[in-house]
Amino acid sequence: MEDATRKFTAIDTKTQMKEILNSVYNSLMIKGYNPINQIVGYILSEDPTYITNYNNARQLICHIDRDDLLQELVRSYLNK
Repeated sequence: MEDATRKFTAIDTKTQMKEILNSVYNSLMIKGYNPINQIVGYILSEDPTYITNYNNARQLICHIDRDDLLQELVRSYLNK
């Protein structure tokens, strides 16, 4: 068994983050999960098992830096 560290490239543009988040949201909806609860669980815990593997959603969300995502969500919420 190989002990290789998995590396992900962080996404740095708002548009790419939004596209990935929308894709993950849709994948969670299709699989019957509550997407908001699952995404919040992932953001708080950084546990990727909150996100389904369906449609590569888990791998996609791992490309987003959680700190950048939280900053963007707060900015968007506050319209700043």
